[in-house]
Amino acid sequence: MPIAWLQLLHKKFRFIATLAALGLIVNILFMQLGFQDALFDSAVGVHQSLEGDLFMISTQYQALTSSQIFPKNRLYQTLAFNEVESVRPLYGNFGKLKNIETGEKFSIYIFGIDPQKPAFKLEEINQNLDILKMSDNVLFDRSSRPEFGPIAEYFQKKIPISVEISPFNNIVYAKRYHVRGLFTIGPSFGLDGILVTNYATFLNTFLERSIKYIDIGIIKVKPKTDIKQLQYKLRKYIHDGVRILTLSEFISLEKDYWNRRTPIGFVFNLMVTMGFIMGIGISYQILYSSIADHLIEYATLKAIGFTDNYLLTIVLQQALILAILGYIPGLIVSYGLFDISRQATHLPIQMTMDKILIVLASVIAMCCISAIIAMQKIRDADPADIF
Repeated sequence: MPIAWLQLLHKKFRFIATLAALGLIVNILFMQLGFQDALFDSAVGVHQSLEGDLFMISTQYQALTSSQIFPKNRLYQTLAFNEVESVRPLYGNFGKLKNIETGEKFSIYIFGIDPQKPAFKLEEINQNLDILKMSDNVLFDRSSRPEFGPIAEYFQKKIPISVEISPFNNIVYAKRYHVRGLFTIGPSFGLDGILVTNYATFLNTFLERSIKYIDIGIIKVKPKTDIKQLQYKLRKYIHDGVRILTLSEFISLEKDYWNRRTPIGFVFNLMVTMGFIMGIGISYQILYSSIADHLIEYATLKAIGFTDNYLLTIVLQQALILAILGYIPGLIVSYGLFDISRQATHLPIQMTMDKILIVLASVIAMCCISAIIAMQKIRDADPADIF
């Protein structure tokens, strides 16, 4: 280890520059993984908030942002099974909310629920169900992006507030609703904000929608029910135009859509791969330069009997030192960048132990790969030629 350490310190400026470059690669890997996880976590925030055991969707469903409607009577057919305790229809559509200060309109997702049958398991929504029974009342997600205006701030200050909502593709028709409560789900890459209202108010906003067609059917089963067995029975009995999924399957479907079928999922995966390759290139350059600068010393060691494996050990020790010393400042800076990004985007960007270990393993792997590649110069070195 002293040999490896002293060789790296032989040119201090280059050593520090290399650590800074590796720290930058660590930042890139952390940010890409952070945003990638935020993409998946935020995309399924709604799914995880739903109060149900099984979920019915259209066979054409791809993601919440591009869901397809199906007949509501398909959902009520499940009540023919004794294991089913209750069902809850859920309507959803994009609308436009006018900023209460600037007058600009921004896309927002609106859920229509039956106040008699809670569709969400969020206490902040369920304790306001009586309020939602009245027409023109809505609940607003306090974590929505700031472009909607200071709606949450006004409500918390007990200032009466109304918002103007219009269908997404209709700039003429609009309805004014009263914000009567707040809840927290959070935005995603597809949803900038969320409103919850009763289904009658929802249908009065989106006149093209019919009460007979819903976006998601929520199925609540009785206690001690084998959910997988019930799912099999329901799929066998009700299969025309609909799919019945467990919560985990519903979440996996959403994540798969964002990971495989959208450009943003591809970009995140590509950037992580590119960051890894860049790290290999940077660490290779410093290790190769170190070997070149001390090639005579390596040749001398070979001449007096030291094996290539022993010399590889020295180079691997250098790689390990670079990985650890480059990783530590990168990790510290990434903590700060995560906080800044979370406040700016309102996305659930969190530093987790999984990310810490994955990036550490990636940095060590890229440095070790670089060491093995750079070692080829020592293997090819012939003491007789050098001297």
